[in-house]
Amino acid sequence: MPHPTETPPILVAAMYKFVTLDDFEALREPLRQTMLDNGVKGTLLLAREGINGTVAGPRTGVEALLAWLTADPRLRDIPHNAAHYKASYCDEMPFYRTKVKLKKEIVTLGVPGIDPNDTVGTYVEPEQWNDIIADPEVLVIDTRNDYEVDIGSFEGAIDPKTATFREFPDYVRAHYDPTRHKKVAMFCTGGIRCEKASSFMLKEGFDEVYHLKGGVLNYLEKVPEEQSLWRGECFVFDNRVTVRHDLSEGEFEQCHACRRPISAEDMRSPDYEPGISCPHCIDSLPEKTRAAARERQRQIELAIARGKPHPLGRDPRDSKR
Repeated sequence: MPHPTETPPILVAAMYKFVTLDDFEALREPLRQTMLDNGVKGTLLLAREGINGTVAGPRTGVEALLAWLTADPRLRDIPHNAAHYKASYCDEMPFYRTKVKLKKEIVTLGVPGIDPNDTVGTYVEPEQWNDIIADPEVLVIDTRNDYEVDIGSFEGAIDPKTATFREFPDYVRAHYDPTRHKKVAMFCTGGIRCEKASSFMLKEGFDEVYHLKGGVLNYLEKVPEEQSLWRGECFVFDNRVTVRHDLSEGEFEQCHACRRPISAEDMRSPDYEPGISCPHCIDSLPEKTRAAARERQRQIELAIARGKPHPLGRDPRDSKR
């Protein structure tokens, strides 16, 4: 373990930018090679509408990757704008692979013609967010998935109970009326979902649409915990699973069968079998998926027994540091 005054060795950087990249297919291999050359792991998504993802590596490696990206004038503000870039540190590499994927959307809403490069809501700095959501006339919506909301959200925020972002447009159309709901504020983990959601809601006719700049992670960094309206932990899409208000690794593990965060109480349940099932998925996983999970867990156990790294996920029975 590092000395308390030392910075942990692994820099984790979440980044995104909505920007037109007509040549995004051609960027894939040189981007991936840059990551490999600098010991950076994680996944970046490329689409015509921009770039999105989270990576990790030694600070020098991540900075080299960012230098490569920002040499492109279209991407030059990724590491300097908190709405597009978020960094934290951890003791161990939170990813096992290096991937660059080509996509139709960098965050999938599934509604044609929604372009934050063209229309987007009003950004709210973290320091002003408490005032916005404390306004009784503002409808505050958590745009994240249901399992993320379960472990933490802002005080008083509405949980749409959506399993995927694709469900968000139907949820809005079924529950809210632009003629009655004049002010809407939204948030997500790093800012990308609510940026696209704000574009969608403006297209739907909502007048005042606000979204938290840089998402929850930016808020947790900028707003002192004693002033915070955030309750619980924040789910992150890497092997840390969750982070606390100080952005240190949280208490949750992850079920490697359904990918949901699981608590210590969940792991005491008779429905919990490491890598195979948990109380959230015991009744929903088809046998084919469960069989694949058993084989995956067997490979993990073999790797652990041999003292070798395993690329399929860490053993959820290991306690949090």
